[in-house]
Amino acid sequence: MDVVANTNAHNARESMMNQMMYSDINSRIGSCMPLSSMRIGTIIHNIELNPGQGGKLVRAAGTCAKILKEPTSKYCLIQLPSGVKKMIDSRCRATVGTVSNPSHGDKKLRKAGQSRWLGRRPVVRGVAMNPVDHPHGGGEGKSKSSGRWGKGSRTPWGKPTKSGFKTGPLKRRK
Repeated sequence: MDVVANTNAHNARESMMNQMMYSDINSRIGSCMPLSSMRIGTIIHNIELNPGQGGKLVRAAGTCAKILKEPTSKYCLIQLPSGVKKMIDSRCRATVGTVSNPSHGDKKLRKAGQSRWLGRRPVVRGVAMNPVDHPHGGGEGKSKSSGRWGKGSRTPWGKPTKSGFKTGPLKRRK
């Protein structure tokens, strides 16, 4: 008698747990919905930046983001894989769960040609080039200074790279 009652109680408890698990759509991995209908701590990927634009963030293999604040207001706080916290419109949609294939980055390339198949061009040092190709080029043997005057490190376009020299596009300063 006790064995039958015990199994009935166990089956009833199991069916209740299954109902609770599937009644909440947030627990279903792979479902896509607006951020406003998700809870704090939900792991998500393929996040839109603007409503209806399509997924733009967190799409690489094995990545995921996390909802940090309750998305009750207009914006929702999300922590991206880089650790950056970003405010995103609550109407934007995202997919619950992480992107598959987390071991994608662990794969070793067997030979140089394999990285060429992926569309990656080889990186050549400026010192190994000729003077017409790069400011560091030329010289006899393993020459560190380019030319007779010993210029310092430069970009391929001749701008200095060291001692705090700004090489990128100048931002508007206030």
